[in-house]
Amino acid sequence: MQFPKLSRVHCISLLAIPVSYVINNISVLSGPVSIAVTGFTVLLALAAVTYKVVQESPPQDPLFYVFAVFSFSSLIDLIISLEEDGYLSGFMREGEPYLRTAYGIIICYWDGTVHYGLYFMMLSAIVQRKNYKNIGLYWLGSLMMSMVVFLPANMIGKFGSQLRPAFLLNIPYLYLPIWAGVKIFTKPQSLPHCSVEKVMEEQKKWLHQRPLDLALVTYLLLAVSFTLFRGLVALDCPTDSCFNYLYQYEPYLKDPVGYPKMQMLVYLFYVLPFFCLCIYGLIEPGCTWMLDWTLVFAGAVTQAQFSHIGSSLHHKTPYTYRIPEDTWWFFMLSNLLYALGPNLLAYRCLLNPAFFMAPKEVVEDQNDKKHK
Repeated sequence: MQFPKLSRVHCISLLAIPVSYVINNISVLSGPVSIAVTGFTVLLALAAVTYKVVQESPPQDPLFYVFAVFSFSSLIDLIISLEEDGYLSGFMREGEPYLRTAYGIIICYWDGTVHYGLYFMMLSAIVQRKNYKNIGLYWLGSLMMSMVVFLPANMIGKFGSQLRPAFLLNIPYLYLPIWAGVKIFTKPQSLPHCSVEKVMEEQKKWLHQRPLDLALVTYLLLAVSFTLFRGLVALDCPTDSCFNYLYQYEPYLKDPVGYPKMQMLVYLFYVLPFFCLCIYGLIEPGCTWMLDWTLVFAGAVTQAQFSHIGSSLHHKTPYTYRIPEDTWWFFMLSNLLYALGPNLLAYRCLLNPAFFMAPKEVVEDQNDKKHK
């Protein structure tokens, strides 16, 4: 009896455990160049094996192979983080220096758990020919956020002079998600049925007639202020309030590894403008882009906050840069709320999308269904 297609891919991803152990215990592969070449070889071999084992009934979606390969690398990342935290031994004899930082360990935990789960949710949807656009957009935001912070910070932070050839292994995880994102965005959105009458009724309501949207706008205004303030702190603003916040609430922002500063700059130049656009989208009806982009930014902010909070508290962060005990609750509450808000916004858009839909598109969709 043959394993189902998804089970075969799952078994392939589990090969990460023996493969990483063997590679890290072969002395001939100890050099930086050898490690990089071996990494690329393993990824290519994995793609070939995945292609071979599903050829009896090949998937229609080419992203199936991307998610299958990425699921393997997710387990590699989980192994790296477990080894660095002392839960495993013998799987990572010569790792990259930036992966030994608190931030590197935390993003490996995220990739090895959350991303791994998302990959198999999307793989399952592909096998069953179901729509996975919502999950895909959330994954896309999460992965791209980790890349746009992790890669530049590695080059400009304290480890910029210690980059090795294996750093090039990150290239597929930068370009393949862009290609995957283009394909995911073109897929049809899975939304609750909305009649033209309901759309018109929702879009006639003022903001004060929509309490949930009013609360979200209030949250976004506070988030914009918090994002701007922390951006100024990261840019070494000399005001007393910024100085006091840096040393009393988030000293991690001055850690020379570069990740916290890069994260705050990404928030400042990308997330803050998006929050402003969302305020507009909650006031002005018919902003259909809200349905997709809120999911992307929800995934991005959640990944970023998990990494930022985890790194701030991790034992590998020097004690002077960790969160002070007397401000621990303020730090946790403010950062958790910052992560929760975008998720609530995305959920609100998907749960009741009538306000964001264009009546013309609703009519066209209903006509298409009648013709079918």
